[in-house]
Amino acid sequence: MDKIITVYHGSKQVVDIPTFGKGKETNDFGLGFYCTMENELAKEWAVSSLQDGFSNKYSLDTECLKILNLNSPDYTILNWIAVLIKYRVFSIKTPVARRAKQYLVDNFGVNVNAYDLIIGYRADDSYFDYAEAFINNGITVEQLAQAMKLGKLGEQIVLKSKYAFPKIKFEGFENAEKEKYYVLRKARDDEANQKYLSILAEEKDGLYIQDIIRGGIKNDDPRIPRNIC
Repeated sequence: MDKIITVYHGSKQVVDIPTFGKGKETNDFGLGFYCTMENELAKEWAVSSLQDGFSNKYSLDTECLKILNLNSPDYTILNWIAVLIKYRVFSIKTPVARRAKQYLVDNFGVNVNAYDLIIGYRADDSYFDYAEAFINNGITVEQLAQAMKLGKLGEQIVLKSKYAFPKIKFEGFENAEKEKYYVLRKARDDEANQKYLSILAEEKDGLYIQDIIRGGIKNDDPRIPRNIC
């Protein structure tokens, strides 16, 4: 990664001064300022079916920032899921899901609050559903890894620490029209869901979360897929 990068924040409003401590604690990686390096993707994230939005553009100086890249080969897909489970609200439908949540946090969790900047994938609606199916013992970890590659899953960059916020500088904004970008967003989601159904139709052996718990499988097990990009 270059020291100075350009990032975009999709929003229903212009955000010229990102502020530490604002936002939702139930986002993918907890409280933080969520961006992407893709302007078009930020526009998709900015709109709803009823409302236009904005893609806010920034320059970000990453020098001296402590960066956690969950998409690197140092981490497995279950590291990403464990962080997601800690902050997002999941539907716990089975007894095994309650055990799964605790097991994943204990054995695959990463302390994202120890870093200034987080790089990882964004759990759009479809991808959140896949993660939920996994912790409810509905799909294998191999199917989960395959599903996470569907629909061109977007990578996000999240400012986490108070130290990181002075490093970002507003460079302007562009309008995001719902007529165009909501259609693109929905098409991405629909494409992922169609491919996901194809994955489910294939009968394959693999590790379910219950197998992972019973086997005491840890992060260094070669059967756990790494680097979901």
